[in-house]
Amino acid sequence: MVSTTELLRYVENELVNKSRQITFEDALNLYEIPYDELLSLMALARRVTLKYNDNNVILRSIINVKSGNCSEDCSFCSQSAHYQTTASVYDMLKVDKVLEIAEQAEKMGALDLCLVMAVKSMTDRQLDKILEYIMAIKSKTDLLIGCSLGMLEKKQANKLSSAGVWRYNHNLESCEEFFGAVCTTHEYKDRVNTANLVNDTDMKLCCGGMIGIGETPKQRIKLAFEIKRLNPHTVPINFLDPRPGTPLSNIKITPGFEALKIISIFRLILPTQTIMLAGGRERALRDLQPLGILAGANGIIIGNYLTTIGRQWEDDINMLKNLQVPLMRDREV
Repeated sequence: MVSTTELLRYVENELVNKSRQITFEDALNLYEIPYDELLSLMALARRVTLKYNDNNVILRSIINVKSGNCSEDCSFCSQSAHYQTTASVYDMLKVDKVLEIAEQAEKMGALDLCLVMAVKSMTDRQLDKILEYIMAIKSKTDLLIGCSLGMLEKKQANKLSSAGVWRYNHNLESCEEFFGAVCTTHEYKDRVNTANLVNDTDMKLCCGGMIGIGETPKQRIKLAFEIKRLNPHTVPINFLDPRPGTPLSNIKITPGFEALKIISIFRLILPTQTIMLAGGRERALRDLQPLGILAGANGIIIGNYLTTIGRQWEDDINMLKNLQVPLMRDREV
């Protein structure tokens, strides 16, 4: 059994000095590092971030353009029609409302705005409305535009790409082994198929998962490697914020030190990707949020989420200023 120092030195040599990738066994061994040596793991993750990425952070804003009544039974989601929750239910927003939120996102410093619908897949009417949103946002702001609109058909993916969508989000949510415990109304392979469709267009793939939904540490590592196989541009890490009325409402929130370890290990598995702190970060990290950046994250969802309130965007801006980490402004991302 090698010591923590020896393990970290070996991983650093592979990733930083030799530009090699770590193995699944390496990642499992890293997960065993005790919390009193967590800072050493985080420091390595930060060095890897700086080797493969610029020293800046992407800010992303998201908007729920349609809420509730989703046909899928994802166990963590308050928008599922299968559960009795307090989440808002409304049809697609008016263009003026979307434009108002887009302008606020730009004011907050967001590089992009992601248009989100909790649906299995879009109807033609919904896609036409999304294209209308995109035209309006492009005409009034300099924001890049992302979308998260469920599973895609090839024709839909091509239309979004042609409209100038730069990034499409479709999370795996969990590793294949655990997916049946997360959702039963569609299959893991359906998510992979959509990810592959995105990769066949000019859009960049955004693909991450949800942490703290009952999976084991080993399954978390499997998720990271399954994401890696899809070669996404961005990897959002969501931490479960248990929603009343969902099957996971009584699950304990991921402890802060555990969250930092997960962020660090995801960075070491995914050295070149944008690792984005996403939903639930406020609940899991609490006062440790600045350490999430130092542990390997280089992206943040800023402002509110789909059905929950985020923290004040000014607090995130001040956090990054205190860390002396600039915002990503470059259009070539």
